[in-house]
Amino acid sequence: MVIRSGDGEVNIALLENKGLVEYHNEKLDKGFNVGDIFLGRIKRLVPGLNAAFVDVGYEKDAFLHYHDLGPKALSLQKYISEGITGKRESGLLNDFEIQPEIDKNGKIEQVLKPNRYMLVQIAKEPISTKGPRLTCEISIAGRYIVLVPFSDRISVSQKIKSREERERLRRLIASIKPKNFGVIVRTVAENKKVAELDADMRNLTERWKKSFDNFTSTKPPMKVLGEIDRTNAILRDLLSPSFNQIAVDSPELFEDVSTYLKTISPESEKIVKLHKGKTDIMEHYGIEKQIKSLFGKHVTMKSGAYLVIEHTEAMHVIDVNSGNTAKQESNQEANAIRVNIESAEEIARQLRLRDMGGLVVIDFIDLRQNENRKLLQTKLKEYMAADRAKHQVLPVSRFGLVEITRQRVRPEMAIKTAEVCPTCNGTGEVQAAITVVDEMENNLRSLMEEQKPKTLTIAAHPFVAAYLQKGVFGFQRKWFKAYKKWINIESKTALTLLDYEFLDKEGKEILF
Repeated sequence: MVIRSGDGEVNIALLENKGLVEYHNEKLDKGFNVGDIFLGRIKRLVPGLNAAFVDVGYEKDAFLHYHDLGPKALSLQKYISEGITGKRESGLLNDFEIQPEIDKNGKIEQVLKPNRYMLVQIAKEPISTKGPRLTCEISIAGRYIVLVPFSDRISVSQKIKSREERERLRRLIASIKPKNFGVIVRTVAENKKVAELDADMRNLTERWKKSFDNFTSTKPPMKVLGEIDRTNAILRDLLSPSFNQIAVDSPELFEDVSTYLKTISPESEKIVKLHKGKTDIMEHYGIEKQIKSLFGKHVTMKSGAYLVIEHTEAMHVIDVNSGNTAKQESNQEANAIRVNIESAEEIARQLRLRDMGGLVVIDFIDLRQNENRKLLQTKLKEYMAADRAKHQVLPVSRFGLVEITRQRVRPEMAIKTAEVCPTCNGTGEVQAAITVVDEMENNLRSLMEEQKPKTLTIAAHPFVAAYLQKGVFGFQRKWFKAYKKWINIESKTALTLLDYEFLDKEGKEILF
């Protein structure tokens, strides 16, 4: 995992065998994350949709459907009412009387009333023109367990196959969980000791009590409990023995990640490394180059086959093309299944990487043999198994089409890889490319006269950097004679052809 911070955001890249498989961009001031709990106010009921719109402080009211109220909605309302009126002094539910479950097929107006306060949790972040999607089935996720108030049910992850282990975990959780709290046991809890699970339980109970203290001392709309930040949430959900390095570029982030790892996995703390090089951390690990090649409309694979990825309002469409590989096999069917299987692996990666959700339709190369279609579906499911988002893969149709539904809880990761023309900036009027070095030298002269930096690095596109360093008597020697200072040149693929930056000793851009 590689984490870069700065400019009000954190970028998180997940690499498997040096290949980029997930990329997250978190704005530090973003107010709505999946898992956040808000005290909202019911603005209006819409019986036609059997839903309500709730004010949680977003520019558009959030959407709460009747089916997302959950069976314990009446218990939640009573809990809120008791907390706000002062009848309840603690978030613990030992003395709480659980209310009857609501009718599964009831109407929104039977449960909610306008202007009433309600505790809600963000189920989907604001996407496109829509406000957040809410749920009243509140849960707080930890490393090993998920705490569910107003329930007594203990569920164990289906991925834990051993019957003995499932029973052990059930007995263990039943002995340590607070009254009127349900628990979902996560896969990573397998073979964990009671002390680790108890520590997780205590932490989650404290967070629930904190949300009680917050909502009883405020008025809506207000966030009463924030999900841990994206960096730590990914660590909590993904950390496994297969992680061998977590690289960060900021001392503050290094401390934050190290502290969090101490609480969830002390043995993993030593894998956190602070990147101290002058080169940007994403550049150092080759991530910028991968982003440029993976987020465009066309994605080329090693064999020469390529994908064309289109996005519409209703769905995502992916077309598989054999490219120049069509002539490699004399047998057309053999070529088609080989390209399709390679494409299936890349598509599974692209869905995770771009966090594409909703309906995805893939147009594979037509396969005539039924066993090949079954093989393709099996392989696609196998490659999709590593995807944490809920998904379903439908069988391959006779025309080579495959439909995938994939859970979408936050906006798709969209990165523009097409660059504005570096010479005209989109105006259509071209400046002579050869003048970039003259412009650079003029700005360098002004910088050296005005700021006199002790150390200086010029970052430029690899082509320009190579030109500046060409020959024994290159520009660096010329500048050394002029300014009595050696000026470093750094190659940076994130820059467009005629862009360049002046950097200080810490790698930060010098503005003048």
